[in-house]
Amino acid sequence: MTHSGLVARVLIESPLPQLDHLFDYGVPTELVGQVAAGMRVKVPFRSGGRVVDAYVIEVLDPRSARPRSDSETDVAFRGALSPIDSVVSPAVVLTPEVWKLARRLADRAAGNASDIIRLAVPPRQVRVEKAWLAAQAVPAVLSTGTEPADPAPSPVSVGLAAPAFVGYPTGRLDSVIMEHHRVAVAAIPELTQLVDGSTIGRWAQTLAELAVATVSAGQSAILCVPDFRDQDQVQAALAQLAPTLQLCRVDARQPNPDRYRAFLACLEPAPRIILGNRSAVYAPAHDLGLIAVWDDGDPLYSEPLSPYVNTRDAALVRQQDSDCALVLLGHSRSVESQRLVELGYLTEVNPAADRHPRIIPTDFQSEPDQQARAARIPSAAWQAAREALALGPVLVQVASPGYAPMLACQSCKKAARCTHCQGPLGLKSASAVPSCRWCGALAAGWTCAHCEGTRLRVVTLGTGRTAEELGRAFPGARVIVADGEHTIQTLGAQPALVIATRGAEPVPTGGYRAILILDGERMLARESLRVAEDCLRWWANAAALAAPGAPVLLAGVGGALARALNSWRPDSFAASELADRRQLRFPPAVRVASVTGTAADVDAALADLGAVAGLDILGPVDTDAPLVRAVVRFGYARGDEVAHALKAAVVRNAAKRRKSKSGSFQPPPTLKVRFDDPELL
Repeated sequence: MTHSGLVARVLIESPLPQLDHLFDYGVPTELVGQVAAGMRVKVPFRSGGRVVDAYVIEVLDPRSARPRSDSETDVAFRGALSPIDSVVSPAVVLTPEVWKLARRLADRAAGNASDIIRLAVPPRQVRVEKAWLAAQAVPAVLSTGTEPADPAPSPVSVGLAAPAFVGYPTGRLDSVIMEHHRVAVAAIPELTQLVDGSTIGRWAQTLAELAVATVSAGQSAILCVPDFRDQDQVQAALAQLAPTLQLCRVDARQPNPDRYRAFLACLEPAPRIILGNRSAVYAPAHDLGLIAVWDDGDPLYSEPLSPYVNTRDAALVRQQDSDCALVLLGHSRSVESQRLVELGYLTEVNPAADRHPRIIPTDFQSEPDQQARAARIPSAAWQAAREALALGPVLVQVASPGYAPMLACQSCKKAARCTHCQGPLGLKSASAVPSCRWCGALAAGWTCAHCEGTRLRVVTLGTGRTAEELGRAFPGARVIVADGEHTIQTLGAQPALVIATRGAEPVPTGGYRAILILDGERMLARESLRVAEDCLRWWANAAALAAPGAPVLLAGVGGALARALNSWRPDSFAASELADRRQLRFPPAVRVASVTGTAADVDAALADLGAVAGLDILGPVDTDAPLVRAVVRFGYARGDEVAHALKAAVVRNAAKRRKSKSGSFQPPPTLKVRFDDPELL
């Protein structure tokens, strides 16, 4: 291949941290005009004829002087450069905006940019891509020497009127879209009925109104929701507001061809609405005007893959880069959002009228019988369910799916554990043999390791056991179970007892006539810094499904959490939580990073942090032998320094795995760094 003199800077697709930078390759003469930024290419790497996949970030001509941007580094291009091997596809799939976002997020979390791009760009589907490229091809226009005509307006937004925002002060949300404000919006806790008779949450209607208003202004909107149930509600609202509007739904549940087809549609230069789960925040969007996140405190927004960037954090960074509107919408408010509100970074937007469900904490009611107060379903809740069941559906929210998810020894009351893996034992049905919830092993001849007892007792009740008990208590009533194994998204207005786990509640026509929230104490018993915040969010989302005036009974929970739900002031509870965490130096008052590895590797990484002032280092402590873990707490202003130092430690540790002279490899690197782990404290 003959070198053309052009230089392509590429990012190699690799999880290795030492390869997380740009490499320079020569552009062969035969590929001039075929290599452009954002394309997939193959490049030689090291020796032996090995080629690897890469993305072209930019194409430079060293012979022409030009100023460099802040993100670029000076390259002298000394010596001969290896040429690009081939162009995988002429499709430009990595836009400059997404590349900049990936680089910033990776640097903020001490991770690899290629790991972010892997979330942003789906795997290539050759047939889908060829069909898309053929559809995008246009005949060459002969030059006539005349001035080019003005580009035609996009057919997507022509004739599309901005909708009115129902339930909010006049002009308040319109200004958010037009002036690109950053806001935390309190959702209206009620249901709305569509023209086709289906029912959705009012929050989905608000989200759709925001998106349609953005597209009517000629810009694109990205809508992020936690799961497919929420996506379906928003899609139904969009179908009513703008039935002719093309919607790009990017969802991990889609088949790979459909997902890639939707991704390619996002690349087209036209305003559109992009709807999806946590990875939708990375979707390419033409002239981005809005990023909206529904229920930003949901744990489904926590990315389980490195570098573990939360969708809310990605949205905040992308909003800065794109200068678009940012909306965090929810029935409750996360502590992270409350911190941004108190800093003035987000502005509060509340409904025009104070409307909220009728919350009745049973702890606030006088009950003379002590046993009745301690019952799982208090007498007041029984009575409310009985009266409401004659009118329509009644929701009973429980903590866990299954029949009896936790068993204990009848004699010593210790939790029953599997003899193979020490996992918890549970029952799948009344007649089933106890089995392990981790490995599935049957425990037919189980013996307690503490007292050698052989009898088991039920500790917690799941949806199956609750449905069985309520079916006996309300003979003749229709009983419906909705959980992870039984997906039910919508429900009619006929009387029924709906036993559902949190987040799996079906949306009924007209709303539930009564809602019973059970197992509150058990939900609060989870060891997590966010447990109270999560419970308030689960209960508020369930309460928003109630019919107007229907009672929502919260069983077994009192105190500040019950008062916040009863008065419908989740913002005051978030403010109180944030004040407590500031005193204790817990997130989000500060940022945290966990450093896990062998004792020597962790000590070396912590030594690199010695030059950074204002750090709190907790540990190291033993985890899984021989690994230890240390926790680093630091202020937001020190984030770049800490991330840079820890990334250097990770690269140095990964470089130890080199082939020795004998041909054997050193043990794989063990150092792992994770920023802002939600379950760390």
